[in-house]
Amino acid sequence: MTDPAGSPAERAAALADTARAGDRRSLARLLTAVENHTPVAEEALRRLYPLAGGAHLVGITGPPGAGKSTLVAAVIAQLRAAGRTVAVVAVDPSSPITGGALLGDRVRMQGYAQDDGVFIRSMASRGHAGGLAATSTSAAAVLDAAGFDIVLLETVGTGQSEVEVAAAADTTVVLEAPEMGDEVQAIKAGLLEVADIVVVNKGDRPGAQRTAAQLRAMLAPAGQAQADRPPAKRPEVLITTAVSGDGVPELVAALDRHRAVGASEATPAARRARAAAQVRAVLVERLWHRLASPALAGETAAALDAVARHDIDPYAAADVLLAALGREETP
Repeated sequence: MTDPAGSPAERAAALADTARAGDRRSLARLLTAVENHTPVAEEALRRLYPLAGGAHLVGITGPPGAGKSTLVAAVIAQLRAAGRTVAVVAVDPSSPITGGALLGDRVRMQGYAQDDGVFIRSMASRGHAGGLAATSTSAAAVLDAAGFDIVLLETVGTGQSEVEVAAAADTTVVLEAPEMGDEVQAIKAGLLEVADIVVVNKGDRPGAQRTAAQLRAMLAPAGQAQADRPPAKRPEVLITTAVSGDGVPELVAALDRHRAVGASEATPAARRARAAAQVRAVLVERLWHRLASPALAGETAAALDAVARHDIDPYAAADVLLAALGREETP
């Protein structure tokens, strides 16, 4: 497909339409536009967002070494065997040189490169601290509107900042590995509080059953984090061995159960909370872009330098910059 000519709105419409029609090259280019925050991406999202909402968005998070990518590949195999289409947004650390993803989709899951029912996209975190790239939710909306049955959001897995995925996903899966001590870190990070399903991966290792039992005890009604959580809402704890596929059918069944319950019990407050997270991300991005514009760049730099010297505190700097934005809007 050649680059469509015309305005951003016309190009966005052409990309959106061909992506929804199944053209993978258009879909890839549209996701690149989303990642780069281009005007074409914004126009395409305006067109596609009303068409999204049919896919099951599944967040997969957990510490490095838990086997997230291997489990994602095993889940893809299970879903494809059932005739379901799946897209993956895999967030990777950024290259300090290019800013791109250090681990790309060409490295991951090569066996699905020619499968029209699978689309895998690596995105660079670009310093975003929430486990997802700043544009991951927009990319998920594009893939949702493109007609995939399930969209898997795999976080970068860099530590205690992964809870953001819960705001983007219908179902949040938290991975742990046997006897690595990560369950303690998960508590500290708040991961167990946002988990809908907890998976002990690498179940063929010694201690997998013991780790699962410890996690079930942590999530029992007496546990502080789960004391006010209805029994139906307490996370299931499953054991998988992603390399062999053991336990993966049970995980997919658990995902389907949670989707069915979530669809029937989703509250306006929960839907509003997800909308708030999405709008907040756009607002932060747009406000920061305006503060970096030529009209305000000098004042922004001065405020940041003042904070760096400890002349003023960050709250005062925020007040100064909000006032500058207000002056810019005043005729």
